[in-house]
Amino acid sequence: MPLAKGKAVQGAGFQQALTQALRSVSDTQNQATQMQREVQMDNPTVSIEETMVAMQKAQIGFQATLQVRNRLVQAYSDIMNMQV
Repeated sequence: MPLAKGKAVQGAGFQQALTQALRSVSDTQNQATQMQREVQMDNPTVSIEETMVAMQKAQIGFQATLQVRNRLVQAYSDIMNMQV
């Protein structure tokens, strides 16, 4: 049975890493959105340059997440289509 416990720990590690990555992307998007609002309200403490960088970081994070999702769906489809 130690092998089963090892697999469960590894599965939880992957799930935890994926959840943390998704939270990070979400936080980055929320920060960029908040900075956009501040720029629109003419807040002098938020520069448009910082806002644009935050928006690009959010976009890159989202694109990377989308690619990971696509790869996971493709891997699942490949496994489901395998003949046993």
